[in-house]
Amino acid sequence: MKTQQQLTSEEAIALEDAHGAHNYHPLPVVLNKGKGVHVWDVEGKQYYDFLSAYSAVNQGHCHPKIVGAMSKQAETLTLTSRAFHNDILGPYEKYATDYFDFDKILPMNTGAEAVETAIKIARKWAYEQKGVHEQDAQIIVCENNFHGRTTTIISFSNDEGARKNFGPYTPGFIKIPYDDIDALEKVLKDSKNIAGFLVEPIQGEAGVYTPSDDYMAEAKKLCNTHNVLFMADEIQTGIARTGSLLAVCGNCTCEGHCERQSTYSRPDILILGKALSGGAYPVSAVLADNAIMNVIKPGQHGSTFGGNPVAGAVAIAALDVVKNEKLAQNARKLGDLFRKKLNEYIEGSSIVKLVRGRGLLNAIVINDSEESSTAWDMCVALKENGLLAKPTHGNIIRFAPPLVMNEEQLEDCVSIIIKTLKTFEK
Repeated sequence: MKTQQQLTSEEAIALEDAHGAHNYHPLPVVLNKGKGVHVWDVEGKQYYDFLSAYSAVNQGHCHPKIVGAMSKQAETLTLTSRAFHNDILGPYEKYATDYFDFDKILPMNTGAEAVETAIKIARKWAYEQKGVHEQDAQIIVCENNFHGRTTTIISFSNDEGARKNFGPYTPGFIKIPYDDIDALEKVLKDSKNIAGFLVEPIQGEAGVYTPSDDYMAEAKKLCNTHNVLFMADEIQTGIARTGSLLAVCGNCTCEGHCERQSTYSRPDILILGKALSGGAYPVSAVLADNAIMNVIKPGQHGSTFGGNPVAGAVAIAALDVVKNEKLAQNARKLGDLFRKKLNEYIEGSSIVKLVRGRGLLNAIVINDSEESSTAWDMCVALKENGLLAKPTHGNIIRFAPPLVMNEEQLEDCVSIIIKTLKTFEK
């Protein structure tokens, strides 16, 4: 058999099709190199990456500081499990808790693991601190949410593609409409068994659905009033993607914790992943203050790889890059420019209805049905023109480039996008 380096795109796709589970439907491109905002396929064609591995690669592909930290640590010590201490975990935990201003961090690996961890913490807190009877705790979630694909998480999804034939489902969740404060208030008033409200500050997988400006702040206020934990899933939106360190900060331009976050919408439980490692390694985490996190005792939750030395070294480097290269500020500036340029085009467009988003997490809504192939066809055309993006929900295309992009590159990308969209105008 040919080595991986010798495979053509067609051969690589055929191997995946023959030997891999068909749980994804990728764009027909086979990548083998990445640097900064660019990726290259096996034939050597260069593309702008406008997905950033679903916002895991905020710091750009193969950032030398992150890769360097990973390589150095991998040559020294990779894994001890938590049966023993290691000399990286403590410094990482201090760095991360200082960075996000929480008392404690519980390190995990993947985003779904972090969400599951947050759910367990919230329920345990409800039983031991709030006085909810065991087995009665409920967590409020939002319609069209995406928090992962474990059995528990799909139990409160309304995506039938993710749910169907995977039951029986896990109970204990109440679903309400997103961006509906009245619905949240009603549930909180009606039940004394609510442990937490789990919410995405922007619903990414739902099509970059951006709520009202005051939604997070009002939700946090209601949670405080009813002694319910405000649980922010910032796996995709966090770490500078939306123009602030955390999306719950709203329009704040700070690099880290600030008065706006603390006063208005600071989560009781913060869930992070993806860009926590810059896409170099699976790293996720749950952060909370002592009054919440201290319900977890030895032996009650864990992970063989959670908090391993490589993960700690990589996460410190990844967060350093965000701060030192001012990626939140860059995302805010370029995001404003992106939406301005796209809105100018949309004014005369019959095929694109609107652009929405915050920072460099944006999406366009195609003037066609969710069942149509138009958005997919557009993404294939974008690929041919040197830009990689992916549809979601049939008629929406998400645009999320690495945050290290500069203005000249963004202008070039906008030109590619508009040129491509024009070929679909009726």
